[in-house]
Amino acid sequence: MDDKICYLNTDLDLTSAMDLTVLALAFEAKGLLPLHVTDGDDGLWYATFETMEQYDEPEPNIASILAIVESLSEPLQLMWAGCVQREFDIGYDCGERPWAFNQGLSNALLERIAKVGASLRITLYPSEHDKHP
Repeated sequence: MDDKICYLNTDLDLTSAMDLTVLALAFEAKGLLPLHVTDGDDGLWYATFETMEQYDEPEPNIASILAIVESLSEPLQLMWAGCVQREFDIGYDCGERPWAFNQGLSNALLERIAKVGASLRITLYPSEHDKHP
């Protein structure tokens, strides 16, 4: 067991009153994989995406997703804007080493995230030995 703290990936989570299937197809055509696109019991649509490429840090991962979002056609930009949630969820596997671990996001990337109306979330997953008692 490695037990190292490490960046896993960043998911893009969307919630909308509109069907997200067309937006999901456009994302997939540009290399953003849909993990799920579902019509919820509450009348909202939920979708989660991640990049095909794996990264060691969130900055280049989020930048690649933003490039896709920023390149959407006007009708798809309207679908994006119509989402009630547009969130980048940064995931880390939490181990016990190193003693200190940090990764950052540049102000330029944060500005791009804000410009497309998205928010950030950080999810910490327990280390393997904490998952199974």
